Amino acid sequence: MIRQNQKFLNAILVLIDICVVIVSILLSHYIRFKTTLFGPIGGSLPFISYFVFSIIVIIPVHILFYYFFGLYKPFRNLESIFSSATSILKSNIMAFVLLVAILFVIDEPDFSRIFLLLLCVLTSVFTIIERALIMHVLRSIRSNNRNLKHILIVGDNELAFKFANKIESKSYLGYAIGGFIGRKEHVGQLHGKYKFLGSFDELQSILKKNNFDRVIIAIPMEYYYHLNEIVNVCEDEGIRAEIIPDYYRYLPAKPSVEMIDDLPIINIRYVPLDNPFNKFVKKASDIIVALIAIIITSPIMIVTAIAIKINSPGPIIFKQERIGYKGKPFMMYKFRSMYVQDPNEEKSQWTTKNDSRKTSVGEFIRKTSIDELPQFFNVLKGEMSVVGPRPERPFFVEEFRKDIPKYMVKHQVRPGLTGLAQVNGYRGNTSIAKRIEYDIQYVETWSLSLDIKIMILTCTRRNPNAY
Repeated sequence: MIRQNQKFLNAILVLIDICVVIVSILLSHYIRFKTTLFGPIGGSLPFISYFVFSIIVIIPVHILFYYFFGLYKPFRNLESIFSSATSILKSNIMAFVLLVAILFVIDEPDFSRIFLLLLCVLTSVFTIIERALIMHVLRSIRSNNRNLKHILIVGDNELAFKFANKIESKSYLGYAIGGFIGRKEHVGQLHGKYKFLGSFDELQSILKKNNFDRVIIAIPMEYYYHLNEIVNVCEDEGIRAEIIPDYYRYLPAKPSVEMIDDLPIINIRYVPLDNPFNKFVKKASDIIVALIAIIITSPIMIVTAIAIKINSPGPIIFKQERIGYKGKPFMMYKFRSMYVQDPNEEKSQWTTKNDSRKTSVGEFIRKTSIDELPQFFNVLKGEMSVVGPRPERPFFVEEFRKDIPKYMVKHQVRPGLTGLAQVNGYRGNTSIAKRIEYDIQYVETWSLSLDIKIMILTCTRRNPNAY
């Protein structure tokens, strides 16, 4: 019954998506060929050519990409529209790229690429709005105790109770807890408003008497020898059984599973930038931002270089070994802000607020972060990103990895000129442990929107710990 309902809902979603794509096609065609917004009117293929190409190619391509990017999976458990919005943007961008490639292969130079770009933008906007409206309607229905899925929780431990509390606090998800199954001494007792309906041995009879849609197994590891028996009972009754692993605390917020032959491997840490598409977006945005930044700040860099040369003897650019992506060392560039010093001493000394090693020019460029501008060239070389955990010197990496738990996790992404820790005030002589918390949060929750937010905060927020 559940699968039939989901198939029906998917069929409705597909029809709605087709309508949205058709509306986007018509509007894109109107904007491109009935207005002068993107150039003069005329000299284009007839409408029938766009209509036929849309029916045969454009609509199927969009629906297929929506399917491949998981837009027809049940979204009862989605926390917000942003989860779907990312997949919608990805699918429409990939559809745009594929459609342009198809036109190149069939050698159709007169088919408007601007039309396809408009289509990409409009389908993204309209589909996000469509999904947001559907999600809002479904949540309203479920909050009024309709369209509910009834679940039985197998377990009488902290894990089972924590799950029940989460479900109860989020009524919009549309789950109704029918009760618990636990040890015999708990039968008949209440946890909150939910009753222990029976013991583990009574699971089958309880499933026969009640109409549960799902069984959630949340038992401690020492009872895992019962697991096969519990799953078999659920499957014998034709009820979907799902497991919350007792070792969940070791898993990331979004664990991913890989398959080696028929064996599943759970990745302990979810890193969005392991995804090839995310990696491409990050790399492309790094190159674009670095090139723009170098062009805009080139007068500042020229003036800074002259000031450094006049102010004190020594090189303009200071190169220092740092530990980067996957623990590999690289030479990071900065404008020299200190008097030339012994390289062996420099390796293990922090910069302090009133550091006597700083030059007068260096004092200013460190406070304003102008000394960091040459690192945009590190970005172009692929050694750094614009946004990411700040890289540290080898000496301190070896020290911190001994004392700070999970310190080396930050090296699973490229280091950055600025990062989540820095915009939250953790720069300079501040808590390393707190800095790593933010670095790990960035590693596990990366998104392009987060990068943009960090870049904006870097430009608008003064950091008192910059010295």
